[in-house]
Amino acid sequence: MKINNSFDISSSALTAQRLRMDVISSNIANAETTRASVVNGQAVPYRRKMVVLEPNQPSFAQVLQAQSSGQGLAGEGVKVSQIKEDVSPLKPVYNPSHPDADKNGYVYMPNVDITKEMVDMISASRSYEANVTALNASKAMVTKALEIGR
Repeated sequence: MKINNSFDISSSALTAQRLRMDVISSNIANAETTRASVVNGQAVPYRRKMVVLEPNQPSFAQVLQAQSSGQGLAGEGVKVSQIKEDVSPLKPVYNPSHPDADKNGYVYMPNVDITKEMVDMISASRSYEANVTALNASKAMVTKALEIGR
């Protein structure tokens, strides 16, 4: 295992969690946006976005090289595979005075639930903090190992 492998894993997780927090912030900021885009001349409300994470998969050549040299292949971290829109239905709200109300007086609001977004934000924030702690622990171990060699 490379000495900087733990740094690579933690840094990939930090990057992914930071992007996740940015997307959640965007969802919260657009929770009341009824005109996010225009499709066929009609205003379309904002749709909640979600970050999909997946593990970094080593290439076949990397696995072959690691196995032939007798080294085990450690984790490779995480990456963002996509940012996708939530397909859950929009929330109809009766407000006939709203400029985006349909002929029945309903306005379709974004499918963003602030409570759910705050829970996701706390989860992403805690994951970020845990990876900072792991990164600092790895740094401390490397520093102590270098001090032993003096």
